[in-house]
Amino acid sequence: MEISEKAPAKLNLSLDTLYRHHTGDPEWDMVMTAIDLSDYVTITTKETQSSPQITVETDSGFLPCDQRNLAFQAAATLKNKFNIPHDVKIHIKKNIPVAAGMGGGSADAAAVLRGLNKLWQLGLSHKELAQIGLQIDSDVPFCVYSQTARVSGRGEVITPLEPLPPLWLVVAKIKASVSTPRILRQIDYEELDHQNTDAVVAAIQNHDLAGICANMGNSLERITCAQHPEILKIKETMLKSGALVAQMSGTGPTVFGICRKQTQANHVYNSLRGFCQNVYVVRPLR
Repeated sequence: MEISEKAPAKLNLSLDTLYRHHTGDPEWDMVMTAIDLSDYVTITTKETQSSPQITVETDSGFLPCDQRNLAFQAAATLKNKFNIPHDVKIHIKKNIPVAAGMGGGSADAAAVLRGLNKLWQLGLSHKELAQIGLQIDSDVPFCVYSQTARVSGRGEVITPLEPLPPLWLVVAKIKASVSTPRILRQIDYEELDHQNTDAVVAAIQNHDLAGICANMGNSLERITCAQHPEILKIKETMLKSGALVAQMSGTGPTVFGICRKQTQANHVYNSLRGFCQNVYVVRPLR
């Protein structure tokens, strides 16, 4: 049995963390959206009489294919939870940059959960898949849904929002990669700049693009920018080239700018091509 699933990247329109749980996990309050830059995940399963094996293949040299891979972990978690005696083979065609703050690994894991749920006819809801996904990574629950949503708790509370108003996004990643655990360890909650997530949500619900742009923010941006000041240069270039707003996504180092029209987005794109490794013009999915 075989199935293919799209694994869309995510961007954080707003990112705030309120406190740290006793487990060390942050309490999140975020607004996230999925974009039409996707990995493609093909999953093949076959019943076996011997010890079931999970294998991962990818066209990226930057991605581990063993137990460190989140797609591998997703298959193992679901297989073990439901005692499925199947070999699982996963092939990932990577388009989302690795370690970029765009949730590529989590998107792949969510695609595996959705795909195996169908192949094995488990009948799990998105909410149930999201709860399972939380065991793998805090971004997996959102990636199960892959639509504009408010995300809270440890990442498992997903509140779907209205689709974003018409807009274009320019997404740019510098050459450096960022370790999410390293950034999270550096959070000082007494010094953290908090975001007005309620205002972003209200603007989305009212289809108010100006309100979205005026209230966006990322509480982790200052931490990552201290180590990678090139992020500030990208933001400055985007704004000078016509973006309405520019912001880092996740723990970085990816930056995205919002434009009303494709012509503006293309202008921003061209202004970044000279010094940025990965630049994309994309749109939100929903």
